Amino acid sequence: MIMIPRKQHLARIRLLLDEFPVVALLGARQVGKTTLARSMAEAHQDPVAWFDLEDPVDLARLETPGLELRPLRGLVVLDEIHRLPDIFQLLRVLADRPGSPARFLVLGSASTELLRQTSESLAGRVAFHVLDGFDLTEVDDLERLWLHGSFPRSYLASSDSASRRWRDGFIQTLLARDLPDLGSTIPSATLRRFWTMLAHWHGQLWNGAEFGRAFGVSHTTVRRYLDLLTSVFVVRQLEPWFENISKRQVRSPKVYIADSGILHALLGLTDRTDVTSHPKVGASWEGFVIQQIVQVMRAPPELCFHWSTHTGAELDLLVLDGSRRYGFEVKRSEAPRLTRSMRSAVETLGLDRLDVVHAGAERYRLAEKVRALPAGELVLELRGSARAR
Repeated sequence: MIMIPRKQHLARIRLLLDEFPVVALLGARQVGKTTLARSMAEAHQDPVAWFDLEDPVDLARLETPGLELRPLRGLVVLDEIHRLPDIFQLLRVLADRPGSPARFLVLGSASTELLRQTSESLAGRVAFHVLDGFDLTEVDDLERLWLHGSFPRSYLASSDSASRRWRDGFIQTLLARDLPDLGSTIPSATLRRFWTMLAHWHGQLWNGAEFGRAFGVSHTTVRRYLDLLTSVFVVRQLEPWFENISKRQVRSPKVYIADSGILHALLGLTDRTDVTSHPKVGASWEGFVIQQIVQVMRAPPELCFHWSTHTGAELDLLVLDGSRRYGFEVKRSEAPRLTRSMRSAVETLGLDRLDVVHAGAERYRLAEKVRALPAGELVLELRGSARAR
């Protein structure tokens, strides 16, 4: 399979390892964490020790982790760290040694428990880096990225059908093996039904009461399903932005399947014709473009929002960058026009700029601070706005 170097992520991890004794590389299963860590290890000048905690031999070696890890120097990589959660207390002790003889790179497919233990045990000693799938700084086939999604093996698959088979396998494995390994006790059939229903809800405001009625459970129970899938990076919750203005504002998150390819698989779609003829094509495009904007700008989730009012004004994405506010509207059309809602967003939110990202090829001005921007030009335009992170 073709290997695509992920230079920006490598550079970021090197920087964090210089500054912190422990770096946690988190992301969905199969997104490329192990491949990235191996690239890091191959270029590392100091000794490298690697522990794959899915390997019974490596797991047995760490039965008494202090004896194994204390003598090590250089870079120590712990892959699938969630399989050995008790190790975080030891990492805190090792991180506090004078001279920092070793740096630790821990890889995890994330879970609420993993993040909780890491933050509590290693507060001030650990840096987090979330690895997403491919973005438009790494690959240049926008339509393939949208249709196949950003997981490396899905994007690089030899055909639409091969890509779909990989995604179907990913979904099945996550539900049947990975989530139970992370401690989930929710039946896989229940989560499959919920995830599929969520795919049909993609791009809409979360409605726990409606989901609860559909499953015959409380709204708090379906919220637990939602948070579980969010914690393993396969669902994105875009939180609402609200402030003290005269208009009544929506305070529910929008929910998206995080990867467009996984969305298409959950909807039973395989090729371009399937996707473009489906009622969710506009929502699929919206979620895909939002994900690309967030990745290219390197904007942390806590600074990304949607905004809407009960009178109909809305904004698909608001990104805060220091004192600046950038707004984005996503349109599947090739020639979007200025709307009252766009004007309201610019004025009410005090946007520095509003980009209307569309599927066409022309860039043009819609109003002061508002421009229509082709999706294919996202990288060129947004790199200048990317945070230095």
